[in-house]
Amino acid sequence: MGEHHGPMKGIKRWLYATNHKDIGAMYLWFSFIMFLTGGALAMIIRAELMYPGLQLVDPNFFNQMTTTHGLIMVFGAVMPGFVGLANLMVPMMIGAPDMALPRLNNWSFWILPFAFSLLIIAIIQSFLGISDAPNFGWTFYAPLSTKYGPASTDFFIFSVHMMGISSIMGAVNVIVTIFNLRAPGMTLMKMPLFVWTWLITAFLLIAVMPVLAGAVTMMLTDRHFGTSFFDAAGGGDPVLFQHVFWFFGHPEVYIMILPAFGIVSAIIPTFARKPLFGYASMVYATASIAFLSFVVWAHHMFTVGLPLAGNLFYMYMTMLIAVPTGVKVFNWVATMWKGSMTFEVPMLFAIAFVILFTIGGFSGLMLAITPVDQQYHDTYFVVAHFHYVLVSGAVFSIIAGVYYWLPKWTGRMYNIGLAKLHFWCSLIFVNLLFFPMHFVGLAGMPRRYSDYSLQFADFNWWISIGGFGFGVSQLILLWILIDICFRKKGEAVSDQVWEGAEGLEWTLPSPAPYHSFTTPPVVK
Repeated sequence: MGEHHGPMKGIKRWLYATNHKDIGAMYLWFSFIMFLTGGALAMIIRAELMYPGLQLVDPNFFNQMTTTHGLIMVFGAVMPGFVGLANLMVPMMIGAPDMALPRLNNWSFWILPFAFSLLIIAIIQSFLGISDAPNFGWTFYAPLSTKYGPASTDFFIFSVHMMGISSIMGAVNVIVTIFNLRAPGMTLMKMPLFVWTWLITAFLLIAVMPVLAGAVTMMLTDRHFGTSFFDAAGGGDPVLFQHVFWFFGHPEVYIMILPAFGIVSAIIPTFARKPLFGYASMVYATASIAFLSFVVWAHHMFTVGLPLAGNLFYMYMTMLIAVPTGVKVFNWVATMWKGSMTFEVPMLFAIAFVILFTIGGFSGLMLAITPVDQQYHDTYFVVAHFHYVLVSGAVFSIIAGVYYWLPKWTGRMYNIGLAKLHFWCSLIFVNLLFFPMHFVGLAGMPRRYSDYSLQFADFNWWISIGGFGFGVSQLILLWILIDICFRKKGEAVSDQVWEGAEGLEWTLPSPAPYHSFTTPPVVK
């Protein structure tokens, strides 16, 4: 490869990066750093909740921790994690040399650290006692955010705008790449499922991020320019905020899980040594879930006093999503059925994903039932539900994807013993952390409270132990990554890496060359 087309040296390689693998790696490292940061904030929450009574922090600081933990995990860890995997894998999977718009790619990454630095500065200032970080929950409901939010709310609004710009630019890039740079012969219905799930996710992002931008802009004008969109005293309506927020927020939930379906659909056939069962039905199921995600937003609002007909409509629509989701789970199980299964680390995480995500799905079905939701609303049952979906769902799938493709990126195999230790520790502690939350939630323990009744004390002690254990377990992953990426440890791997792996990415050398495919492969 000519020097002109090789990577630059030093810091310039990363600042001016236009190569999809460089940018993908930066996204993944950024996501991991944010994951550890958001996790550290969660440890403060769990330390406070380990025993009843106020032990370590005051309620206002506790609220700041719950808010910033949620924002960092959703926008800083999970979403950039999936974008990183898309950057690394989509061009390799479709036989392209790079993403279609490489300079846009550079911009969409570098906006993120600036966006999150605003949020992190607010947290640091809060630690130092200078001023408060956002303290109104990650849903930033009005009037908590518009009327009572601290001064840092304005930085938070600016930060959300920048995150949205970054997401939309990234989504445009994914769509243009998939439509224009596919290898000859690769029709849409021959694309790997990970590419399909990302194509649909990119359209979702373009559809809903402007809605979020609209919501925070209305917040800003309510705060400083005398409007009353969400203020009943001026003719506005706080419930309008919830409608606008959740019209963004519910598709956002699927933005954080659809790419996970693609990752698991790549891993399970490899280690079951069988083709994916029902490929076409998986594509249609993904599209159906994306469509339905736009008509269920009010299931977050069963307690605000919607008309009965509205509640019934959103209840049935929400339950309907279980059908295409069930198709997916059925197909993964059918793929494993009578397969020649082996249990390498990516497969372990993928199987854990299928089981734990299904548990999260079932508790979601319970929450979809309107009269039942009246009881569960804003309790720890809800916390248990969405953490099963987002931690043992989205986060486990990202980790599975990293373990699956890491040898292809680096050309070396990681320490398998440590990786298995990471898996088992994560699996045990994630369940110890989130499963008991179902019980305290059903018993009525409200979320976002810094103190609780004595009857919840035993469960909360175990939940906190699970939280600390899960957090420490992730340091094993950090060590594995440092070992292979920086210390260059590990045995060299073949191009194929995994015996049953199929797809264009496995035809490339390991590690993949700087420009993935300089000659487009022909797909038959």
